[in-house]
Amino acid sequence: MKKIYSVLVENRSGVLSKVSGLFARRCFNIDSLAVGETFDNQVSNMTIVSSGDERTLEQIEKQLNKKLDVIKVKTFNEEQAISRELMLLKVKYNKTNRKDLMEICTICGASIVDMSKSHMIIQICDTPEKIKVFVSMMSGISVVEVARTGTLALPKCNDLEN
Repeated sequence: MKKIYSVLVENRSGVLSKVSGLFARRCFNIDSLAVGETFDNQVSNMTIVSSGDERTLEQIEKQLNKKLDVIKVKTFNEEQAISRELMLLKVKYNKTNRKDLMEICTICGASIVDMSKSHMIIQICDTPEKIKVFVSMMSGISVVEVARTGTLALPKCNDLEN
């Protein structure tokens, strides 16, 4: 079972270390972690995706709420959220696979953002599930390097609290 935690924290040094340390000490799994400032530069939002049984996921929320630097914790499951990841792939290509690469990009909604005679960088921003499909479609291609963000997520509009 997976759960998404949207954690508003004070934007200061050491907060990420304290939160990740909580997960490490208690042997909680982090599937994905993304951190960024909110509109208020004094506050950051951590989006943490974690998996475990129901008891473990409840414990994570309780432990996060105990942290002094944590302002607010919202939890939701994948069905209640709009989620996105960004991935950049540097691939090696040649005349024989160039057309296939471009076709895969078109089908998956990816775009080529840089290119040389033998390499290209492809960008895709989509749901974690569609990113996995894209990765599997690229399995026959010579991937040189990958950079991938963690999952970013917000609860769907109809699930927001007033």
